[in-house]
Amino acid sequence: MNVYDFDGTIYNGDSSIDFWLFCLKKKKSLVLYLPFQCLAFVLYSLRVFDKNGLKSAFFSFFKGIRCVDDFVNLFWNENENKIANWYQDVKRQDDCVISASPEFLLREICNRLNVSNLIATEVDELTGKVNGENCYADQKVVRWKQIFPKENPDCFYSDSKSDVPMALLAKKAFFVQKNVIRDWIF
Repeated sequence: MNVYDFDGTIYNGDSSIDFWLFCLKKKKSLVLYLPFQCLAFVLYSLRVFDKNGLKSAFFSFFKGIRCVDDFVNLFWNENENKIANWYQDVKRQDDCVISASPEFLLREICNRLNVSNLIATEVDELTGKVNGENCYADQKVVRWKQIFPKENPDCFYSDSKSDVPMALLAKKAFFVQKNVIRDWIF
């Protein structure tokens, strides 16, 4: 099974930020969440908030959206074209996407791409609260081992050095920068 990070790897951008901007464009009143989000970023910078606290604060804007799933579908209608062409050429149905982005946000695009395996951060669609651990860095390996305890990825692709733990788990790892794929050199 081949495993892919999502943002910056097979998606050209950051899906969480892009989704926030998309929602803000569609519903201007969401700007009211911006001061709280900025404060959370400051508190995270000061190490008062951990990454889960920051993400929960950032995604709190979900409270201002009546049906997040409708926004997710509209978002992917406009942004599906940001899936990297190279991935379109190599994708397989048994691929796995593993990401720190919200699971419910990526579920729709994985369905559209016919990707059957998704491991991502669990975020409550109504409150924006992160449930459990952020699926990031070492936590990706923890989550992988929970779901596939006897299997290691054949190949792993990522654009982030924070994914070294997953790269080390894979039989072969690739580093992706601006749609250029290179062997991962540790």
